[in-house]
Amino acid sequence: MEETPDEDNLDSGNSSSSLVKRARKLLYRNLRVGVTDGRVFVGKFHCLDKQGNIILYDAVEYRQITKPSSSSASNCMEHRSLGLILISARVRTSCHVECSLDEQISLLTLDEA
Repeated sequence: MEETPDEDNLDSGNSSSSLVKRARKLLYRNLRVGVTDGRVFVGKFHCLDKQGNIILYDAVEYRQITKPSSSSASNCMEHRSLGLILISARVRTSCHVECSLDEQISLLTLDEA
């Protein structure tokens, strides 16, 4: 006997495939991801797992440090190269794609060009 999938499973499959298409459009694009402790990671999007964790490669970490000086405390950004990193969905506060306006518009559509 052959079983046929019910409509609920078909709908979730269509939703899942559209999400996969959207994620594929982000592949190899530069992402800027902020986390709860104030650090920012910039790297190329490699993948997204089922839990919502993001993996970036060629990643650089930026963090703001305060240097005491004689007159007042001055803030500056410190950076270091990390390579391949996983950013947990629990600590992620922002995620931005770094691209031109035309590319941003194309990312909003699901049509294959």
